[in-house]
Amino acid sequence: MSTVLCVLYPDPQSGYPPVYARDEIPKIEWNVNGRPAPEPQGPLGFKPGELIGCVSGELGLRSYLEKLGHTFIVTTDKDGEQSEFEKYLPDAEVVISQPFWPAYLTKERIAKAPKLKLALTAGIGSDHVDLEAAAQAHVTVAEVTGSNSTSVAEHIVMMILSQVRNYLPAHGISVNGVWNISDCVERGYDIQGMKFGAVGAGRIGLAVLRRLKPFGLELHYHQRHPLDPEIEKELGLTFHPDLESMISEIDIVSLQIPLYPSTENLLDAEMFSKMKRGTYVINCGRAKLVERDAVVEALGSGHIAGYAGDVWFPQPAPPQHPWRTMPFNGMTPHISGTTLSAQARYAAGTLDILQCYFEKRPICEEYLVVDGGNLAGVGAQSYELK
Repeated sequence: MSTVLCVLYPDPQSGYPPVYARDEIPKIEWNVNGRPAPEPQGPLGFKPGELIGCVSGELGLRSYLEKLGHTFIVTTDKDGEQSEFEKYLPDAEVVISQPFWPAYLTKERIAKAPKLKLALTAGIGSDHVDLEAAAQAHVTVAEVTGSNSTSVAEHIVMMILSQVRNYLPAHGISVNGVWNISDCVERGYDIQGMKFGAVGAGRIGLAVLRRLKPFGLELHYHQRHPLDPEIEKELGLTFHPDLESMISEIDIVSLQIPLYPSTENLLDAEMFSKMKRGTYVINCGRAKLVERDAVVEALGSGHIAGYAGDVWFPQPAPPQHPWRTMPFNGMTPHISGTTLSAQARYAAGTLDILQCYFEKRPICEEYLVVDGGNLAGVGAQSYELK
């Protein structure tokens, strides 16, 4: 029998389960490379719309795993040599983590886990795993590709509107019981007619571009390869083969690409200096895509008009992290991909991957990041080894 070690974020401070705002959620199917995502066999172990991404929710997995005789350990304590994660890691055959509260599987930690065979990301984005070390140790890395791409895309659109319309300060004025309209609108603009640049037009980036088209923006994108000409024509997209040529003319830059060695600090102080004054930067990719202090300096000098992001390093971010207090920020904890709607999808995908693994059936190819000592599936498309 196996030990499955699962790291999830803490329960609500008001207790678990919460009082839900809605009684149900729409059932949304998602596609993986043009075909329906595989569905797990048997009961889910949860009701869609429940909070299952936290430690008491357990992704709805306990019944399934314990009926098979496996040991299922769920914890929030993931950092440091004395953590619960470190304590149980040497016996773990499967490690489950979420990008929002990642259990960092470093090279050193993988070396301490001789029984580890599967590192599973409940969600999308597996950069918290040292993929090269996993490949060398023949650990399979998998994630639930596409499960929360729409959720992140919606969050990005929300952040764009919040920043450009100066929503957050205006809301604060309303809450404080005053009516300072001039203070609300002194930094408020329409997004219509602005130039938007997507850094990455994969599942999330393309979903953002589709949602922004009705707003009347001029849409640009940069990535390694251009999209299908029919998609470019449909959305009126302009492709830029290099990032620098795009960001010098853009009003809103949005990052939604994976983090790997060549994309770390993609936006550094030099790249910020090439942006025109008043650019807004949105980052729902990974925090290390940008140089931390360069963001603070660009905002403080007024060169960029705002920075909104959903991703930090490390996660959770320490209380003194400078992004918490820099001016004109729209930061949130890493929540864009863990709405109750998204949880239903990535928890179902997690169950499907576990069923395939324990029943010795092939895991959905598109879910694989590393397999057999090499990048595979979504990993071969989206990541690179050092």
